[in-house]
Amino acid sequence: MSDDPTTLIATLARRARDAARQLAGMSDAQKAGALRSVAAALRHSGPAILAANALDVARGKDNGLSEALLDRLRLDDARLEGIAAAVATVADLDDPVGQVIDARERPNGLALSRVRVPIGVIGIIYESRPNVTADAAALCVRSGNAVILRGGSEAVESNRALHAAFAYGLAEAGAPVAAVQLVPTIDRTAVGAMLAAAGAIDLIIPRGGRSLVERVQNEARVPVLAHLDGINHVFVHRSADAAMATRIVLDAKLRRTGICGAMETLLIDRDWPHAAALIAALADRGCAVRGDDAACALVPSIAAAAPDDWDTEYLDAIASVAIVDGLDGALAHIAAHGSHHTDAIVAADEAVAERFLREVDSAIVLWNASTQFADGGEFGLGAEIGIATGRLHARGPVALEGLTTYKWLGRGSGQIRG
Repeated sequence: MSDDPTTLIATLARRARDAARQLAGMSDAQKAGALRSVAAALRHSGPAILAANALDVARGKDNGLSEALLDRLRLDDARLEGIAAAVATVADLDDPVGQVIDARERPNGLALSRVRVPIGVIGIIYESRPNVTADAAALCVRSGNAVILRGGSEAVESNRALHAAFAYGLAEAGAPVAAVQLVPTIDRTAVGAMLAAAGAIDLIIPRGGRSLVERVQNEARVPVLAHLDGINHVFVHRSADAAMATRIVLDAKLRRTGICGAMETLLIDRDWPHAAALIAALADRGCAVRGDDAACALVPSIAAAAPDDWDTEYLDAIASVAIVDGLDGALAHIAAHGSHHTDAIVAADEAVAERFLREVDSAIVLWNASTQFADGGEFGLGAEIGIATGRLHARGPVALEGLTTYKWLGRGSGQIRG
């Protein structure tokens, strides 16, 4: 292929458009069968994929990647099986393409319906998590879209190995291999070419840190489905059961610290009597706690929070803690510092919880559950392409339905406007 990034992306996009047309001619069973073939290929290619991933992890260590980023990058037998199983799960999901959203008949007899259709050619720009390569590709193929993947340099060997297995599985099933293409260069100018490819690429989805997402939003001439920071909160109301609150908070922060659904800020009702014990439980589990004045007064051993702590996605075993004046204080803090991703309340008071669910303006709002449930698989959607934090098109875990649009179909019997 050409070394010129604009020409390179144009070539990939033309191939993707042709592949999208071929996908449109495939039945639901054929698309599902192609993904089952891919899942088998991923399992068969396990040793090669893990060997490639080991190269990425070693290079990441040499380059000083944090342990949280290394955790996002690292694959093992269990995680690879999870990737293959997720692809197989997507194969078993209902195909959204062709679903009738609504239908009506006009007084003149013209029958109208809105029907789900693929978006077309999707570009996905992502950073260090190699599972995105398979998850995103599976969701795109299942929903009839062709996809151009541009992964981060940290996972270049892993992404190439995963893509090779995916392409082999598609070919074995007779599906168009060009439905899933990996940009063959890590040169950042290729990202700029994707963002400028209006008309050739129909939608860009960025998955990564704030700098990546902001660049995409600022430079794109293609519509963007954004996934911003996961500055997620858990609010413990004064009615909360202490054991439940402790269990949820520890899981929300520490189950996996490097994922976007991890809790970053803990808010505790000033009138809840167990605040000191909960903060100490976090610290005892190895979490670096940074508190406001009231939290530090309760547990003097924790560090004082700086102003920017409330707006930081740590993706590490670090949490900020604020003592707030009840529900109104929690709502005000989340409105000022949240990223509209995922927020949770722990409460026994149903009226308080329902108000929290209603008034917090985030894509996912939870009651008495860990923020780590912010995941398409946990929502029964199969793999996800990301958590959309905007308000248009799709919001929350973006899976098959979020990768479709619709068109109007009209069936007449000779009607004219006259």
